[in-house]
Amino acid sequence: MKPNILCVDDEKDNVEALERLFRKKYNVLKATSGAEALDILKKNSDIAVILTDQRMPAMTGVEFLSKTIESHPDTVRLLLTGYTDIESVILAVNSGQIYRYLTKPWDPVDLAHTIDLAYERHQLGVELKKKNKELSTALAELKTLDSAKSNFMILINHELKTPLTSILNFSSLLNESKLDEEQNLYNQRITASAQKLKDLIDDVLMIIKSETQQLKLDFQAMFWTSTEGIVNPAIQKLIQSKNLKLTSKLENLEFKSDRRLFYQIIQRLVHNACKFCDANSEIQIQSAKSGNKIRFTIHNKGPQIAADAVEKIFKPFYIDENVMNHSTGFGLGLTVCESILKLHKSSLHVQNLEDGVSLYFELDLFTVD
Repeated sequence: MKPNILCVDDEKDNVEALERLFRKKYNVLKATSGAEALDILKKNSDIAVILTDQRMPAMTGVEFLSKTIESHPDTVRLLLTGYTDIESVILAVNSGQIYRYLTKPWDPVDLAHTIDLAYERHQLGVELKKKNKELSTALAELKTLDSAKSNFMILINHELKTPLTSILNFSSLLNESKLDEEQNLYNQRITASAQKLKDLIDDVLMIIKSETQQLKLDFQAMFWTSTEGIVNPAIQKLIQSKNLKLTSKLENLEFKSDRRLFYQIIQRLVHNACKFCDANSEIQIQSAKSGNKIRFTIHNKGPQIAADAVEKIFKPFYIDENVMNHSTGFGLGLTVCESILKLHKSSLHVQNLEDGVSLYFELDLFTVD
C-alpha cells in the first residue's frame, strides 16, 4: 500500500502536476486551499508528508502548516514558495515546523528526491516513537521488577529469617542440655540444615541488594599481601578432608575496593576452588599488575568446566544434573561474587587450563588524582 502525501496549492494545474510527479510511489491527496486541506487531514490520520505552497488566498502555507502540528505531529512538512525572503523562511521554520522549503519553479528531480527524504524522515520518526514507547514500557517493567525484588527482600528478612533465627537459637540451647546420642545427632542435623538455609537466604539477599543498587560500597585504598584470615571453618573443613594445600604469591600493590566485600569474594572463590579441585592437590592464589589494574587469580587442579557450562555457572542455582553422582550445584557463591564485582565495574572470568581451572577478576589500582 502506497504511503499518503498531501499536496496543497491554490493553482489547480500545480497540484495536478505534483500528482503526476509523485503518483508512482505515493498516494497523492490534493487540495487547492488551506481550508480544503484541513478537511482532508481530518479524514486521514496517516499522512506522511505535506507539501504546500506559501502564497495562497485566505490562508498562507505557514498558517496552514501551523494548524497541522497538533493534529499530525509526526507528519513531515515541506513549503513551496516563489519568494526567498529570509523573514518568510524564518517564520516557516518557527511556526510551521517545516523540514525544508523549495522555490518555484521547482526542479522535478530535486523535488522528487526531497519528498523521498521527507518520507524516510517520517518513517524514522514513527520508528523512533515506537521504540521510545517500547523503552518506556520496558522501564516501567524494570521498575516493577525492582519493586518486586525489594518486596521479596523484605519478605525474606522478616518472614523467613525471623523463624529461622528462632530455630538456630533453640537448637543451640538444646545443644547445651543433656541429650542422648540419638537426640544429639538429630539436633546437629537440624542445626546444619538451618544454617545451610540461613546461608542461602543471606546469599539471595546479597544478590538482590546488588542488583537493586541497595548494597552500598565503602571504597578505600587497600593492600592484600597475605592470605591470613581468609580460611573460614567451611574452607578449613574442605582442606582437611581433601588434604589440600594453599599457596600464595601476592604483589604489594595498592588498589581500590570495599574491604569487607573484597574478602568475601576471595573467601567464596577459595571455597569454590577447594570444593571442585582434586584431592591431595594445591590451591594457588595470586595477584599481579595488569595494565592500570590488579588481577587476582585463584587456580585449582581438577576437571575443566565445559564450555557450555561457563556462562551458566554465574546464574543462580546452576545445577549440573548427573544421575550417577546426583546433582552437583555451583550454588550462589559465584553469582554473589559476580554481583559484587559488577558494583566494582569488574567481572569474574573462567579460564580452563591443562592442569585445572582458574577464576580471576581485576580491580583498579589506587591512584591519587
